[in-house]
Amino acid sequence: MLAQTAEYALRAVLHLAQHGDDRPLRVREMAAALDIPHNYLSKILHQLTRHGVLVSLRGKAGGFRLAVLPERLELSTIIQPFDRVEERRRCLLGRPQCSDRTACAAHTRWKEVGDTLAEFFRNTTVADLLERGAALPV
Repeated sequence: MLAQTAEYALRAVLHLAQHGDDRPLRVREMAAALDIPHNYLSKILHQLTRHGVLVSLRGKAGGFRLAVLPERLELSTIIQPFDRVEERRRCLLGRPQCSDRTACAAHTRWKEVGDTLAEFFRNTTVADLLERGAALPV
């Protein structure tokens, strides 16, 4: 459903929300815990830092922390640098031109599915997932 990079970003942010309260988390320990290649995760975390989702701290006690409270951090903000869910919706029947004006037989229903998916990412926060127990196991 999501691009792999967006999925990794989401998993990393959930991990930080669960385990990053006491201290910043290092890339190496997060990569091991999440089974994500270290270099790949490092690039993702730095991208999230540039987009204001994370804060990067240098030095011996450095690492990454959330820059936004989990209650205010929408999933769309996390995945947006890596995957645009709203823009990925293509014609279900493969037509090159499919819109409200030139709709295929599935367009109206398929558009509703896409809109619902986009709404989920816009209206769900990290805290919502943590409350529902959807975060990753330790």
